[in-house]
Amino acid sequence: MRFHVVRDRSVTFGFLAVAACGLGITACASQAAPGAASSSSATSPASSTTSPSSASAADTGACVTSQLKISLTNTGALAGQAGGYLKFTNKSGTPCRMTGWPAVTGLTASGQATRLRHLQLSMFGAWHYSAPPAVVALKPGDSAYAIVAADDKPAGSSNRCPAPYARLRVSPPSNSGNVTISAWLPGAGSYLPSCASANGSPTAGTSTITTLSSLPH
Repeated sequence: MRFHVVRDRSVTFGFLAVAACGLGITACASQAAPGAASSSSATSPASSTTSPSSASAADTGACVTSQLKISLTNTGALAGQAGGYLKFTNKSGTPCRMTGWPAVTGLTASGQATRLRHLQLSMFGAWHYSAPPAVVALKPGDSAYAIVAADDKPAGSSNRCPAPYARLRVSPPSNSGNVTISAWLPGAGSYLPSCASANGSPTAGTSTITTLSSLPH
């Protein structure tokens, strides 16, 4: 199986294959989303992670939607999942912090909305949850990330998945404001799948906020 990825302009992207899967990596050029505007990403330095008890994190306010540029980057498909990294860039002149799960709703082309679940682990991004979630302090221009991924194959007796998510409505953790971005995954050549598990529950979900250095890139 080959894993296709797309390069983000702000980082050199080269997903690490999960050793247990023995997967190879193949570079993939970015493609424009058919019928939908794709999100752009801003160049930014690496963000820093602090513990919840850190004074610098405790003294910094939580990031709100108006402070952030939100985009979808580092997209691809791996080990039966397709997805990418939600990128939250502090576009304001004020430091802020992020921690926990972002609130993400998948929207199909017909407008059907599904709240994405909180992932505990993901083959895409080789990520697993550990408590407490990291606190990421963002100086102006810094970015934090969260995986968004879903199974890309039907389960059980199904022979096809429902219509994919065409857009994602995204809110940073503990903030009610939101932005809507395209769910097109250039590295996978598809929109974010809406495939269900064998028991019928949606598989699409997000990780907690983390740093790019903690993810394959």
